[in-house]
Amino acid sequence: MKFCYHLWVTVSDDESGRRAILQGLAGYAQPGEVLAIMGPSGCGKSTLLDALAGRLASNTRQSGEILVNGSKQRLAFGTSAYVTQDDTLMTTLTVREAVYYSAQLQLPDSMSRSEKKERAEMTIREMGLQDAMNTRIGGWSVKGLSGGQKRRVSICIEILTRPRLLFLDEPTSGLDSAASYHVMSRIVKLARHDGITVVASIHQPSSEVFEVFHNLCLLSSGKTVYFGSASMAKEFFDSNGFPCPALRNPSDHYLRTINKDFDSDTEQGHGGTTNTEEAINTLIKSYKSSEICQQVQCRVYEICQLKGGLLEKKGSQASFITQCLVLTRRSSVNMYRDLGYYWLRLAIYIALCLCVGTIFYDIGFSYGSIQARGSMLMFVAAFLTFMAIGGFPSFVEDMKIFGRERLNGHYGVGAFVVGNTFSSIPYLLMISLIPGVIAYYLVGLHKGFEHFVYFALMLFVCMMLVESLMMIVASIVPDFLMGIITGAGIQGVMMLNGGFFRLPNDLPKPFWRYPMYYIAFHKYANQGFYKNEFQGLTFPNNQAGGPPTISGEEILQNVWQVETGYSKWVDVAILFGMVVLYRLLFLGIIKTVEKVKLMIKDLMVASPEKSKQIIENPPSSPYLHAAKM
Repeated sequence: MKFCYHLWVTVSDDESGRRAILQGLAGYAQPGEVLAIMGPSGCGKSTLLDALAGRLASNTRQSGEILVNGSKQRLAFGTSAYVTQDDTLMTTLTVREAVYYSAQLQLPDSMSRSEKKERAEMTIREMGLQDAMNTRIGGWSVKGLSGGQKRRVSICIEILTRPRLLFLDEPTSGLDSAASYHVMSRIVKLARHDGITVVASIHQPSSEVFEVFHNLCLLSSGKTVYFGSASMAKEFFDSNGFPCPALRNPSDHYLRTINKDFDSDTEQGHGGTTNTEEAINTLIKSYKSSEICQQVQCRVYEICQLKGGLLEKKGSQASFITQCLVLTRRSSVNMYRDLGYYWLRLAIYIALCLCVGTIFYDIGFSYGSIQARGSMLMFVAAFLTFMAIGGFPSFVEDMKIFGRERLNGHYGVGAFVVGNTFSSIPYLLMISLIPGVIAYYLVGLHKGFEHFVYFALMLFVCMMLVESLMMIVASIVPDFLMGIITGAGIQGVMMLNGGFFRLPNDLPKPFWRYPMYYIAFHKYANQGFYKNEFQGLTFPNNQAGGPPTISGEEILQNVWQVETGYSKWVDVAILFGMVVLYRLLFLGIIKTVEKVKLMIKDLMVASPEKSKQIIENPPSSPYLHAAKM
């Protein structure tokens, strides 16, 4: 499997229009070997990894073309594994659970559960995490693993399937020198044993870690300072007047020589000094004219001439049903252990329903209770469902995990939606029944168990609908603070159009009555609650000249302007339909965003001729920068 590219990358800049990030990089990586990308902060290491993996941001422009197996094709979902700098993990799971769930999602159904469990535990031991198997990963609220241990868990998850191409962005960050060496030596053994092509960006490796690398790509300001055998780098620096002092870590010396952030003088051979910028230019020019560079060009050309077949999409080998079941189980465990997901909301709902129950306690059947019942039911339909946005931050974290796992091909969008939907049902039922029974019977609403069942069911459907709405918001607005504000604003508009604050016939017909009144779910929630409560009841009539009593049906039509032409169960059915519609919209938005991102990337890829206009002095050599898998 061959991966070749001719690469420059630029990014939008307010002052100069576009700023070069990577400038004509060239090199190769081979199966069974590790290519280390090194350089000072901001030199373009992560950008190079993103470009290789097809994950450049939308504001970047890539010039040249990418060739996979000698033909132009992109890396599809699941064709490679990428361990990012940020350890996006489910904080409530233990190490064993996190890796085992991932094994169930990625490994084929032909493997038994015991085989998958054995593979997961073997991988955990390979990363030296056997003593932390039963420790929760932990996050901001609960102390768990250290940063280095989380890093190793992220690596465990991605090497379960032994991918053909593995990208590692700062795999040793947060690790001590001993752990760094253990992790990298294990990755080298995996690469050699399974023929994996490994490309890793390393910030500051120890001398022991540096020795396990096969090839080194040294960058400075997006330019290649050196590419070649890691063991030959010392000779290259020595020959250019920058010898590595005795007893100094070679990687430290290389980075110190080419780091111009502080623009200090660099020690040169024979006791002289030179400016860091001059040192970098000297090394770049020397490399371009060196025999090492010519050897790299020849090797890249040879790799590009090898013609292979089309890249086979790998991704998850588990069936859709398996993915749904595993995601449902994993999400249920996460919701159970995350206090902020449902348990805190349950406590707040109980407190609110106690307040509602005591304020409207034993409301009775007087004429004044008509308005009180309507107000109480409106509060339940509006504010209790409004509180469902409280779980939005936890759902945003789930979306981050989904984004990482989706890009690495662990499972599909449909499985994620199904798993999230079914895992939330028991908890939504719980926070509908327990607070609902408190409010319903303290207030003394319509007697009859079937009326309470409808009340709790309507509350459950409304909460699920609001969660579905917030899923759509999360797919568009990933920031949880902006998402809460957006969701609150949407629900505020829906409340105003629900038929309580302004009766339906009084709503301005353009826009607010048609179509907003029928779009707002509060319309169906209020009408369903009102039908369930008032139908079959009678109240004394305090109006002069009228009959002594007034029926619930008359109240529905004349006081609340409820549409009585259809059953209260139709309102529930409509809300269920809206839940399904919102979930499908969420799935569609995710799919659309993926396609739009790919289209933007295609538009932002400039032709080689255009790239010469973007980069001031592009290299004239026709070779490609390649990575062979």
